[in-house]
Amino acid sequence: MTVAAKKVFVVEDETDLLDLYIEILELEGHEVLCSARNGEDAVESFRNMQERPDVILMDHRMPIKNGLEAAKEILSIDPGAKVIFASADQSVEEDAKNIGAVRFMKKPFDIASLLDSIESI
Repeated sequence: MTVAAKKVFVVEDETDLLDLYIEILELEGHEVLCSARNGEDAVESFRNMQERPDVILMDHRMPIKNGLEAAKEILSIDPGAKVIFASADQSVEEDAKNIGAVRFMKKPFDIASLLDSIESI
C-alpha cells in the first residue's frame, strides 16, 4: 500500500532531534514545509505560510513559548490544523488533547510510530 506524502511542519527546539525528524520524513517521501525551534517562531511561521501543512509535529518544552501555547494559537488561526504533540512530559497529554491535538506521542518513541501517526492523518 502506498501512502500519500504529507506536508509537515516540525517544531522542536533540540537541533539534533529536529534534524533527525526532517531527515527521516524526507527519506520517507514527506515534504517538510518549515521548521521552528520555539513556540513563538512556530506561530509566526504558521501565520505567514503560503501553503498549510497536512500535519504539525509539535514539541512541548521549548524556549519563549511552549508547545501548548503555540498549538493553541495555531489552532485559533486554523481550527482544522492537525497537531501531533511529541513530549517526554506525559502530564500535558490531556491538555494537548483538550486544546485540539489529534495525537500525543510520549518521547522517546520509535520511528515507525512517528511515521504511522503522520501517515494516518
